[in-house]
Amino acid sequence: MSTVRLNAEGAENAEKNFLQKEAGTPGKTNPRLGLIAFLRLCLSRSCRGFFSIFSLRSLRPPRLSLRPHSPDWGLVFVYALVLALVGAGRAISPEFLTHKYLMQTALAVALLGIVSVGVAFITYSRHYVDLSIPGIMALSGIIAVSALKYGFIASLAAGLAAGMAIGLANGLVVGYLRLNPIIWTLAMMAVLSGVIRKAYGGAQVYPDAATDAGRAFLDLYHVEVLSIVPLPVAILAILAAAGYFLMRHTGFGAQLKLAGSSYEVARMTGVNVRRAVMAAFIISSATSAAAGILLTSFNKVGAQYVGRGYDFAAITAVVIGGTTLAGGRGGILGVIGGVMVIALLSSVLSLVRVGDFTFGEFEKAIVQGVVFILVVGAGSYSRRKSGLDDA
Repeated sequence: MSTVRLNAEGAENAEKNFLQKEAGTPGKTNPRLGLIAFLRLCLSRSCRGFFSIFSLRSLRPPRLSLRPHSPDWGLVFVYALVLALVGAGRAISPEFLTHKYLMQTALAVALLGIVSVGVAFITYSRHYVDLSIPGIMALSGIIAVSALKYGFIASLAAGLAAGMAIGLANGLVVGYLRLNPIIWTLAMMAVLSGVIRKAYGGAQVYPDAATDAGRAFLDLYHVEVLSIVPLPVAILAILAAAGYFLMRHTGFGAQLKLAGSSYEVARMTGVNVRRAVMAAFIISSATSAAAGILLTSFNKVGAQYVGRGYDFAAITAVVIGGTTLAGGRGGILGVIGGVMVIALLSSVLSLVRVGDFTFGEFEKAIVQGVVFILVVGAGSYSRRKSGLDDA
């Protein structure tokens, strides 16, 4: 990427020198010579890298290539880890691979998967993570419960709209004003927490089970599609498929990849980077809002603490799945693999018993944190050895 950046800078300097030379006045350009300069720029060998990237901003899906590609070793690693955990679980308990046990495991992390699919777009664009996710989840759930008096569908729409409004605000500030995403979203989380406490006085909001809308909301999390697949798992599958298509087979995904790889190169090639970053934050907030509504349905209460911890868990799944914090690398398949690793790791640790010692929630959190540190450290070391920029 550093070579491409140098080519782009060289192209820009060459065009500027040519215009000054033809105009005959240092520091001034003749606009009538713009077309000639553009044609010469196209023919310049030093500009090949620049215009090869320019083609990525097309709104059409990227063309498929018949040339063999090297395997994605990050993806291979995460699914090899999935298989290893499945084997370990099967060795510990014969019931580990039963349909009932697997559905329970999938349901336990379905909400994390929904959040992680959205976070992947932010990390892919080199903006790390949205730390306001817990606030978005809590606010969306509370708004949905409060709007139940207007009907079940209206309550869901209100909850999603509230979450996406926060994503829009984050996207405008981070994308257009280019504030640090960590600092801004952390501040937004504090604001949301304060707003919820002030508006509701720290009280919890309960759905009214005496109404049809209230009963429908309370049953939302437990709905099964075709009497087989829990609704959160089905939503995760749909969002994962849509996210994969959006990231890999659309012009928006190509723009986001280029923006994550090099912001300046993307900007000079004509990509509207600010709009792409804003869209990534809106996508993330929409998935977080959906997860927040489902989690509120599961808890049967809307409260300020709903969604706590999902920000770190989501970025852990994204990074384990091979999406680098440096941006521009990774994908939805890896994110789903990372979610599966977290789910299976938790299940396997629950089955492990060493004398009287068992893994509780605190011990699982410690193991998850250690895994995150090891994966990020190994990825950073690998990219430095390869001569790639890291962040």
